[in-house]
Amino acid sequence: MRVDPSTLDIQILAPLFAAFEESGARLLYVGGCIRNAVMGVVATDIDLTSDAEPDQMRQIAQAHGIGVVDTGADHGTLTFLMGGKSYEITTFRKDVTTDGRHAEVVFGTSLEEDAARRDFTMNALYAEASGHVIDPLDGLGDAKARRLRFIGEPQARIAEDYLRILRFFRFWAWYGDPLEGVDAQALAACAALQSGLERISKERIGAELLKLLAAADPAPALSAMEASGILGRVLPGASARSVSLLVDLEQGLAPDALRRLACLGGEAVQDCLRLSNLQARRVEALRFHGQNTAKALAHGYALGAAPGWSSWLLRAAWTEQRVTAAEQEAVRRGAQSVCPVSAVDLMPKYQGPALGAALKRAQDIWIARDMQLTKDEILVHLDGLG
Repeated sequence: MRVDPSTLDIQILAPLFAAFEESGARLLYVGGCIRNAVMGVVATDIDLTSDAEPDQMRQIAQAHGIGVVDTGADHGTLTFLMGGKSYEITTFRKDVTTDGRHAEVVFGTSLEEDAARRDFTMNALYAEASGHVIDPLDGLGDAKARRLRFIGEPQARIAEDYLRILRFFRFWAWYGDPLEGVDAQALAACAALQSGLERISKERIGAELLKLLAAADPAPALSAMEASGILGRVLPGASARSVSLLVDLEQGLAPDALRRLACLGGEAVQDCLRLSNLQARRVEALRFHGQNTAKALAHGYALGAAPGWSSWLLRAAWTEQRVTAAEQEAVRRGAQSVCPVSAVDLMPKYQGPALGAALKRAQDIWIARDMQLTKDEILVHLDGLG
């Protein structure tokens, strides 16, 4: 089989392929870019591999005036700068030892050994500059069928790097066939070895879960994670059910991993997943308003149009309600509205913390009456509250 090399930046990379060939080295596309080309999915990253070791790759770059950056030479990876873009090239490798998190590797010249150290058959695909696909482990059929399988024995692959448990669910969410279902042998291995996730950093777990949640429909994968106990292990208290409802409610919105993470629920999200401060604040705001704010207008006023609609969708998913165009318009109107009462209008009667509390009450009065009251009307209502 051949894939269309024009989808793999071949116009930019042709001089690089020629330079490696001239030096007697082999250069191949590898992994996700070939998998995606086979599946008809746009490749986001283009990775390459070679039988040339880092020193030889540097010599090739120098001889042809190509920029190169050492991004991991100890593990065989250099980044080549071509056409304003960057491309990682990694030497064929073979695992010597693994500890469930890191692998000690040696460089080699065997494509078959390089393929055998990868995780899933659909990721062990290679291609020449012409687009001719090389399939050492029968991954081509799996990619075409959207069938996710570990290479060899699933438990052995997982024991090499326990993060592969979460990668399995992430790749199934993105590339698996939900009608065929998850591979039973792989799922059993993930469930049996899930305690190994304790050895993986919270940052890596969080990053992997966010990638999973960015799939078009992560709900089937999350349900399988929950049934196997893995979801509860990485995020105690999380529930996949509401995410399935949320995906149905999103109706054409671009996937938003943080909106879906907020919907998942769970305890101590920041501690479990080590989100950035910005991400953690956004998840907390969406959850708070989804749980506590009953009017669509208020969601828009508090958060803005897009995040306000997200928090309203969370509320609908949790309460198993549909959403309406009128509610969406109310969120937009709330986002565009400005309360006619400001802090200046409340002074000097209110000072310090009492001022903030009074301003909050004024805004609540205004929102409760669909943002229709004038400043004077709000102040009258406020005075009536004492």
